[in-house]
Amino acid sequence: MDTYEKIIGLAKRRGFLWNSFELYGGTAGFYDYGPLGAMLKRRIEDIWRDIYVIEEGFYEIETPTIGIEPIFVASGHTRGFSDPMTVCSECDHAFRADHLIEGIVETPDALPASEIKRLIDENRIKCPNCGGVGTFGEVSSFNLMFRTAIGPGAERVGYLRPETAQGMFINFENLFRFYREKLPFGVTQIGKAYRNEISPRQGVIRLREFTQAEAEIFISPHDKTHPNFSSVADTLLRYYPASHQENDGGTIELATRDAVGQGIVAHEFLAYHLVLTHLFLVRVGVDPARLRFRQHQPDEMAHYAVDCWDAEVLTDRFGWVEIVGIADRTDYDLSAHAAHSGRDLSAILEYETPKQVERIIVTPDMSVIGPRYKEKAGKVLNALKNLTEEELNGDLINVSVDGATIAIPRDMIKYEAVTEEVRGEKVIPHVIEPSFGIDRIIYAVIEHSFAEEVVDEEPRNVLRLPAEVAPVQVAVLPLLTREELIEPAREIVRTLRRAGVFVTYDDSGTIGRRYRRNDEIGTPFSVTIDYDTLEEDTVTIRDRDSMAQIRVPIRELSERIYEMIRNSGFCDG
Repeated sequence: MDTYEKIIGLAKRRGFLWNSFELYGGTAGFYDYGPLGAMLKRRIEDIWRDIYVIEEGFYEIETPTIGIEPIFVASGHTRGFSDPMTVCSECDHAFRADHLIEGIVETPDALPASEIKRLIDENRIKCPNCGGVGTFGEVSSFNLMFRTAIGPGAERVGYLRPETAQGMFINFENLFRFYREKLPFGVTQIGKAYRNEISPRQGVIRLREFTQAEAEIFISPHDKTHPNFSSVADTLLRYYPASHQENDGGTIELATRDAVGQGIVAHEFLAYHLVLTHLFLVRVGVDPARLRFRQHQPDEMAHYAVDCWDAEVLTDRFGWVEIVGIADRTDYDLSAHAAHSGRDLSAILEYETPKQVERIIVTPDMSVIGPRYKEKAGKVLNALKNLTEEELNGDLINVSVDGATIAIPRDMIKYEAVTEEVRGEKVIPHVIEPSFGIDRIIYAVIEHSFAEEVVDEEPRNVLRLPAEVAPVQVAVLPLLTREELIEPAREIVRTLRRAGVFVTYDDSGTIGRRYRRNDEIGTPFSVTIDYDTLEEDTVTIRDRDSMAQIRVPIRELSERIYEMIRNSGFCDG
């Protein structure tokens, strides 16, 4: 049994993760979070909010999980968000085609459909479901969005969102006003996203419904320095640059300032958010020795991105797995939505000192243009305003509207050159996007925290979760199941709960068995009530990791526990 099987077994047995719809046979790509898993998830999300919302000051919004079709036409998801699919003619099972040739080529996901099909046939790939050879049909593109209808019938097409980001982009106008029309500013969202994976595998690593935590930071395209860069400049990270991946040159450890100075990371703003990602992941329990930042190679970099990095963790079964993507998306998203919606999604960058500039003022004769061009008149007017003086000369003035060229007679238009004082310029902001896959992070945290030990010749499973992440923070354990110990134990439970500590009460079995039971779910501290408690008003606190114990007065218990959780470790001072 490998580590993955042990972890999934523990997770299902102890109430972290359950297969969804198991009563009806289940289906791949969906998991339920049980009582402990749901609490672990909330704690990780709250730490993310603590960093991005509280510390960075990025307000959080919440937008619908269903979006109307024009959103995804503008974003490119309706035409480009797809995976290659092939179907076995023997069993009618669909497969993601590039997964069938993994191990034959290094980067199968970059190959065209015809090449994937050729490799499947030449290598006589067996169907993973029925074992048939030569049974795969043509490779086609399968769009990963879940399509639905909004309202009765199919009057308006909608999609379950494949990411939370679009809800933030289409709210740019509202957000810009909210932030008093000043750049930079950031906004966050945590919520469900959906991808109709062809044949999801890898358990919780690849899901059809998952949780994302994303920040969209809107910045000036002219200034990508970060005001707090000095606070992270000395932080060491493990980088796996694109140039090292061709010949597996391995990772390099660099200070952040050197990564930027040597041109490995594009600029300060992106580097700052790589560090922020690292700090979050380590804080929630990812092992820094099994964490690296891998740069996208040229053939996988989005065409609109300046630079993009994935935070990857090393797992026992799946190797290196991406859990966070951090990208400079330039002005792609806002420009795309501006073009498709016809709305101006620009921002004004104010100059320190106003400038005198010459510009052309166009005055069209709308009494003629309006009736002639009708519903296109507004777009004609906007196009005219963007022409240069040279383009406005001649008997006919050509403008482009909806991809077509319209020739406008010169006598319909007047223009003049004027000198004006300009206090700023219009820009389409660029976007820095850290995108966190919460479910993958949860799996990584559990695997990196899991350990098997032998203590006093008995096996012990333990999850060494950080104390602020652990679902149950304290177990209260009467030494024996006797009324004189049970009542004070329950009073301590009530006291700790009033102090905001999540507590479990356990009086079933021997004290050693109860310790092991709580070690296995990651409970960092156990409080034991014994007969000395009745005489001295003291209790024993046991540390999960070291198994050391200290005696403290009951009156100090809440404060001491709070300090231990905050410091994510045992303290005896």
